[in-house]
Amino acid sequence: MLKRISMRISLMLAIPLALAAFAVHAQDADEARVKQAMQAKFPKLAVDSVTRMPFGGLFEVVMGGEVLYTDVKTEYLLGGTLYDVRTMPARNLTQDTTQKITAKLITGSHDTAIKMVRGNGKRVLYTFEDPNCGYCKELYKELAKMTDVTVYTYLLPILSPDSTEKSRAIWCAKDRAKAWEQVMTKGNVAEPSKPCDAPLAKNTEISQRLGIRGTPAIYLASGQQLGGFLPAQQIENAFGKK
Repeated sequence: MLKRISMRISLMLAIPLALAAFAVHAQDADEARVKQAMQAKFPKLAVDSVTRMPFGGLFEVVMGGEVLYTDVKTEYLLGGTLYDVRTMPARNLTQDTTQKITAKLITGSHDTAIKMVRGNGKRVLYTFEDPNCGYCKELYKELAKMTDVTVYTYLLPILSPDSTEKSRAIWCAKDRAKAWEQVMTKGNVAEPSKPCDAPLAKNTEISQRLGIRGTPAIYLASGQQLGGFLPAQQIENAFGKK
């Protein structure tokens, strides 16, 4: 008798687990089909990810640096901002995904950025800057007022014909952080100690995926974009809101 009861209980527990596993498998299969279909329809764009949304039969598609939405048959494609208003204030789901994409791009490319540490460096900022950018020079003054921060600066030569040459000289300098300081504070560009391969093309690719069209551009490690030039206090306030 006890044995039969035990078997029934085991069966009752196994059924929900089996159904859950089936549901996960079905979801994975749907996401894979949607991704394959979207890639076939847009062969020139990379479909980075497809995620089934927990409502409305929608699938979130990250493609070409954009966050889009489609149905399981990929017959319709929706661009725009999707909000979750089940609780208030409303949650911007599109922004959440965009910030995750941004965070992955900027935090995964430290080897192409100039690293400057002030104090314990616990807080982290990412900037995209051009050596000929006037507002970048003003931003450098503001960042110098801050303590306990690490700044990763991606050289992005987009403003002047000689921006590329200056960026390459800074990157190839023996002390990149010092070379960047000299350009930002005195406008002097030292000759590189030796020729090297500067990752300017990689930085340009990252900036294009992020939709950067001007310098400076400032980001937190979370992927949140703070804007262009900002006073030190506004950046401090942004850290406080994390």
